[in-house]
Amino acid sequence: MDSILLKKNTQRFQKKIPLVSSKSESNRALIINALCGFQAELENLASARDTQTMIRLLKEDGEVADVLDAGTTMRFLTAYFSAKGQKKLMTGTPRMQERPIGILVDALRTIGVEIEYVKNEGYPPHQIQAFTDQKSDEVSIRGDVSSQYISALLMIAPTLPKGLKINLTGEVGSIPYITMTIQLMASFGVEVMADWSMNRLEVPSQKYVPVRYKIESDWSGASYWYAVVALAAHEDAEIELLGLKENSLQGDSAIVQIMEVLGVKSTFTEGGVLLQKTKAQNKLVWDFANCPDLTQTVAVVCVMKGIPAEFTGIESLKIKETDRVLALQNELQKIGGELVEVVKDFKYEIRFIECNPFETPKIETYEDHRMAMAFAPVSMLREVEIEEPEVVVKSYPEFWEHFSEVTELVKA
Repeated sequence: MDSILLKKNTQRFQKKIPLVSSKSESNRALIINALCGFQAELENLASARDTQTMIRLLKEDGEVADVLDAGTTMRFLTAYFSAKGQKKLMTGTPRMQERPIGILVDALRTIGVEIEYVKNEGYPPHQIQAFTDQKSDEVSIRGDVSSQYISALLMIAPTLPKGLKINLTGEVGSIPYITMTIQLMASFGVEVMADWSMNRLEVPSQKYVPVRYKIESDWSGASYWYAVVALAAHEDAEIELLGLKENSLQGDSAIVQIMEVLGVKSTFTEGGVLLQKTKAQNKLVWDFANCPDLTQTVAVVCVMKGIPAEFTGIESLKIKETDRVLALQNELQKIGGELVEVVKDFKYEIRFIECNPFETPKIETYEDHRMAMAFAPVSMLREVEIEEPEVVVKSYPEFWEHFSEVTELVKA
């Protein structure tokens, strides 16, 4: 399907949405289960393509691991196959081969893993050759690029003969994702000593204990439904999202606090969380360092509601599935907004420009699932066309089926 037309919503709605499972939690649990010898019982694993790719590659015995466009899978499996001493060629799509891996590879080489780059230094594809002896029990790694490098090292750390001490340099971003990893490891019997005052993580050599573990629903996926309620034309709009926990391990649960500002009240229920439309505040100021995947959703809501905003902590978006900062700058203009960099303050501002309210904006998705889903809620206020809508399979394959509950979808 080349594009999909989302008609402007005209109906009142009170809906229950059975959210997709968390991709972040699923992928971590899968690595830990593999390190348990595949003895754990994992329930409610994500249907996301990234997670299904992880499952497939953990089962395969071949010498090539093609992760497609799954960044988390690339990083976690690079560490996993290294710790297991498996000879693997790690590769992926052309875009994946533009996403840096050098910080993780350098840390693994410090430990004693032999890894060689096949094309460009610091980028996939890379060949894991061998790991026969742990040369060091201590590594230093930047904390301001991707928390996934840190989580990848944390999960293999207890399986190393000498354990591992990880020193984080610079400002540490996405701490909730690191904390998620640590808490998941604890669920499988492994202790991590975290000293955040010194940005130091220490993991003694120990064994994972296989247990039964149920994956929570996905807070990243929940964010698009928050946007739907925030932009709903009718004041009595309600959506209950099923399977979410109030005390979640997921950093993107920050959407609760962000959307309080943008006009959505959250009430936790026995089944999940109930979203109700409320009065929005006049401005949003938010640091996305711990929840960068929410940026696109929030930016669209701010533009559509005419709420000025200041964003910080979004630099990591430039090395995601696409350069998400640039993609937002391009596409927000089609719905009347700008994302403007304020260089001296290391921040970005949401500002407003004229656009034709009678023209149907056609949103490019840049092979990025979050671009498609972040712009879909525009249809609460005006018709919008989304190009390459199938990109949602990366994290939320059921998205369009669920979205048809709140507006009409037409193949364009």
